[in-house]
Amino acid sequence: MLTETTFTPWASLGGGILIGISAVMVMGLFGKIAGIAGITQGALALPGAARDRDWRIAFVLGLMAAPLAILALGGAVVQTVPANLGLMIAAGLLVGTGTALGSGCTSGHGVCGLARLSGRSLAAVATFMAAGFVTVFVLRHVIGGL
Repeated sequence: MLTETTFTPWASLGGGILIGISAVMVMGLFGKIAGIAGITQGALALPGAARDRDWRIAFVLGLMAAPLAILALGGAVVQTVPANLGLMIAAGLLVGTGTALGSGCTSGHGVCGLARLSGRSLAAVATFMAAGFVTVFVLRHVIGGL
């Protein structure tokens, strides 16, 4: 059964502002693109392999702490995707493969790359958006929803 996600313009605007601020801070403070895939890869590197590992670990911990902070403030964190572990693993592997093939992720290309007017990022964003549209269409209208 699919769950409809309610559009929340103020929460979405606030989240977008926070993402923008974090992207500017990462670029200003560390001279790096705020791409989650690259940040995570550097955070998971062997100790000593990445000289700038500490801020990467802090960034990833902040991503994980955000839903916990919402819960602590009395909000609810609702999962709006089917809780099918096999499909989640397959989706994660496909996203990881796409990230590796595309040399970056949605945050690196979509947020930071497009802001820098990168042609490579524009091609990557067009590709992963098209793949997302096709995936949603197939899952909802061809297979019948999972």
